[in-house]
Amino acid sequence: MDNPFKKILHNEELPEVLKSKVLNDVAMIKLSIDMADLFVVKYPSTIIDLVGGGKAKEKKDETN
Repeated sequence: MDNPFKKILHNEELPEVLKSKVLNDVAMIKLSIDMADLFVVKYPSTIIDLVGGGKAKEKKDETN
């Protein structure tokens, strides 16, 4: 099997449309990761802190 990366010409410029599509895809992936971090990690932690009043942290400290 031939390596397709060896077929790429070093002096060849990519079309602007292709560049913008790749950058938009990367931006969408970054946004998805940020949204997942917000709702999966930070939001539940905030709710636990607000509702629990810090009791969960005190219990964790006692067990360690």
